[in-house]
Amino acid sequence: MKNFARVLRLALRHRFLFGVSLVCGLMVGLFWAANIGTVYPFVEVVLEGKSLPQWIDAKLATSEALVAELRVTAASGGPDAPHAQLQLAKEEATLALNRRLAGPIHRWLPTDPFVTLLVMIGVVLLVTAIKSLFVIAHSIIVDMLAQLATLRLREDFYRRSLRMDLATFSRDGTSDLMSRFTFDMENLSAGLSSLLGKAVREPFKMIACLIGAAWICWQLLVLSLVIAPLAAYCIGKLAKTLKRANRKAMEEMSLIYNILEETFQGIKVVKAFTMERYERRRFHQNSKKYYQKAMKIIRYDSLTNPVTEMLGISMICLALLAGAYLVLKQQTHLFGIPMCAEPLSLSSLLLFYAFLAGTSDPARKISDIFNRLQRAAAAADRIYALYDREPTVRDPQAARPLGRHHREIRFENIRFHYSPETPVLDGIDLQIPYGETLAIVGPNGCGKTTLTSLIPRFFDPISGAVKLDGIDIRDVRVRDLRGQIGIVTQETLLFDDTVANNIRYGAPHATHAEVVEAAKRAHAHKFIEEKLERGYDTLVGPHGGQLSGGQRQRIAIARAILRDPAILILDEATSQIDLESEQLIQKVLEQFIRNRTAVIVTHRMSTLALADRILVMDGGRALDLGTHDELLRRCPLYGRLYNIQFRESA
Repeated sequence: MKNFARVLRLALRHRFLFGVSLVCGLMVGLFWAANIGTVYPFVEVVLEGKSLPQWIDAKLATSEALVAELRVTAASGGPDAPHAQLQLAKEEATLALNRRLAGPIHRWLPTDPFVTLLVMIGVVLLVTAIKSLFVIAHSIIVDMLAQLATLRLREDFYRRSLRMDLATFSRDGTSDLMSRFTFDMENLSAGLSSLLGKAVREPFKMIACLIGAAWICWQLLVLSLVIAPLAAYCIGKLAKTLKRANRKAMEEMSLIYNILEETFQGIKVVKAFTMERYERRRFHQNSKKYYQKAMKIIRYDSLTNPVTEMLGISMICLALLAGAYLVLKQQTHLFGIPMCAEPLSLSSLLLFYAFLAGTSDPARKISDIFNRLQRAAAAADRIYALYDREPTVRDPQAARPLGRHHREIRFENIRFHYSPETPVLDGIDLQIPYGETLAIVGPNGCGKTTLTSLIPRFFDPISGAVKLDGIDIRDVRVRDLRGQIGIVTQETLLFDDTVANNIRYGAPHATHAEVVEAAKRAHAHKFIEEKLERGYDTLVGPHGGQLSGGQRQRIAIARAILRDPAILILDEATSQIDLESEQLIQKVLEQFIRNRTAVIVTHRMSTLALADRILVMDGGRALDLGTHDELLRRCPLYGRLYNIQFRESA
């Protein structure tokens, strides 16, 4: 429950709302006990055919007679004098209370027994109405607190997730993260609402009833509660089992999210290979596993009410036997243990039972939320397990200032791997002067993209350093570093927003005229104005699905142009553009890469022609570096790549 307590602290930051909720819960408990308290005047007054003024007069007469008798006994100095003195103090207090009540009762209440009954029923209805208003207010405030706490946690969790390095998302995927943001957050909110709601309000009702029962006979109440430790033990064992079962069910739900994500994102492949039946079977198997775990939770949860009810009935039965013995036998001791100073009356015993019965409804409601609280605790553990992770790529404590790039990018003895068994980069030494365009070529899996990913610190090398203008990029703020870099990749991602906002992404303060100018330079303006229904205000759909691959790529290039970066990284950036568009974009890139450092990963000859030098990589190593003509003469691998790939594309 430690992580669930952290969420609770988020709710408790709203002290005023929490204080109001406590007051409302307390008032609900008091009015609940007040309603039950009407049992006494109903039995003692109405069923005796009396009115309240008649009843108070009779009580006064009895108290005055008893006080007079006790005064005589106490003054006699006999063996009963000490006990009489104790009883006298108590009875004098009762007499004083009755005298204070007598005035208002005679002044305001009717003398007719039936009218007295009507007044009592009216009081019960009024008290119930007021209690209901407090219940409504308490429910609204508690749900507000739960939603505010969940909102804060969701935003904090989102912010910390965005801080995580790229390797985390590549390794863990996003389906499990989505499950925690949705399914787990929903369970957490429901549990927090239950904790601040019924778990606070219902105990107030129980406490008020227990205080009322203790006021009548606290010894009898203590006897009734001897079963409470057993109840606490049983509920504690059940809590651990429920929390464990809920955690497993949530893990299974994460797998369902994973299947949904894979299937819907790859729906084109699923349909092309007619794998719908396979995917249905896979989804059915995981859904059935979740069903089985959910049924286990239901079975455990089904024990909560019967266990609570059985222990509650046992408590009442024990009180019933002991109380009935004291009243029927007119005794004050039970097994030699003093239970009360004087024999209990039937009306007092009935009121005692009513207060005990009044604790049963709150106990039942608390048991109903028991599983919800355990589910919330399990959800909190899952959420904070990711929340507490620290990214491997972090800002330094004392960051060095970084001016705009103007000298060089240097890779010094770079080694990198995703797992120790499989090195990706091994001993890379490379210098890229400012303003140079470097192309990187090599077989698939040789580390080209990984090398370029080290420049914006998507990853940090295992050993060695990447330096920008002589400064280790680990010594500067990530935001300052990436603010100088523009990236266009083969897998173009657009957001479900307008064309203009997608181009403006990364330069949010750019004007519309600047957006249009960037689109023109990327040769995207023409299709935006002529082929899209609303021009720059057209929504591109999720992942840019309303556009073709070439259109998405040109918008991505326009986005990089608008950012005006000092360093440009193109990773197969023209791979999805038709030949006509590519020729136009080559001219754009030829102009755009001037006075900035460009690193290009490509297999197309037209893009390769933009490069001042070409780096050939193989097996994570820098095999050769030179111009196109130099590499053709001395690098056999480059010659093979040229004959296989570049000449064909040319």
